[in-house]
Amino acid sequence: MAENRVKTYYKNEVVPALVKKFGYTTPMQAPKIVKIVINMGVGDATQNAKALEDAVNDLTIIAGQKPVVTKAKKSIATFKLREGQAIGCKVTLRGERMYEFYDKLVSISLPRVRDFRGVSKNAFDGHGNYTLGVKEQLIYPEIDYDKVAKVRGMDVVIVTTANTDEEAYALLEMLGMPFKK
Repeated sequence: MAENRVKTYYKNEVVPALVKKFGYTTPMQAPKIVKIVINMGVGDATQNAKALEDAVNDLTIIAGQKPVVTKAKKSIATFKLREGQAIGCKVTLRGERMYEFYDKLVSISLPRVRDFRGVSKNAFDGHGNYTLGVKEQLIYPEIDYDKVAKVRGMDVVIVTTANTDEEAYALLEMLGMPFKK
C-alpha cells in the first residue's frame, strides 16, 4: 500500500520546517498528530432510538470505522435524561485512517462548507490540541443527501504532541488546515 500523501508530506517537508522554526535539537521533537476524535452528540436519542442508529451509520461512513456509542454520565431531569442512556457516538482514528481522514477533511470537506472563510485559530486548548465544530454531516462527499433524515453536527478533535498552541498552529497550518487570515 502506498503511503498517504499527508504523511509523506509531513515527513519530508513539515518536520524539517518545524525543526528550523522552533530550533529543535532532533526531528523527533517536532510535533505530530497523534489521533483524531470525531464526536457526534445525539440529544434527541432519548425520545427516538432510530436517531442514534442513523448517527452511527453516518459516522461509520465518514470515518471508515465503527463508532463507539457514548452514554450519559449523570441523570438530568430537565433534559429527560437517565444515567447510562445512549446519547451519542464517537470514533477515534489513528495511523493511516487518521491521515486519510485529515486529508479528506482539509482538501474536500471543509471547502464544501457554505460561506467558508477558514477555520478559527482560537480553538486550541492550551496543550496543542485543536477542536473544530462541523455544523452538518453533508459536507462529507460520502454522505448521500437523500438518505439523511436529520442534519447533525459533530466535533472533530485533532490531538497533537505539541506542547504549545503556537507549535500546534504551525503544524496544522503547514499540513494545509485553512485558518482564517
